[in-house]
Amino acid sequence: MNFSYVKFEVLLPEEYIVPLRDQLNKNRVLTVGEYDHVVSYTETKGYWRPLESSDPYSGEKNKVAFGLECKMEFKSPYKRIEEIRNIIKSIHPYEEPVINVVPLIT
Repeated sequence: MNFSYVKFEVLLPEEYIVPLRDQLNKNRVLTVGEYDHVVSYTETKGYWRPLESSDPYSGEKNKVAFGLECKMEFKSPYKRIEEIRNIIKSIHPYEEPVINVVPLIT
């Protein structure tokens, strides 16, 4: 099955949503029809444990941490996945950002 579009889901701290949104929009990623800056986000809770060799943005090595973050979601063309992943990684503060790319049937 071929897919023309995907949905990105990115977990990140709330203070990074606007800078990421602005950079994605500058690269014309967030345009849908006659609208731009088309993105949504929800607050979410999560657990993680930085391992010994990590350089954590938040939390302490070898201790399970809990915190609030946001899930940012937007639609993009399939052919731009790698470009978008690079934009996200250039702004995202986490050492290992969670970036889910989900094929869309439209």
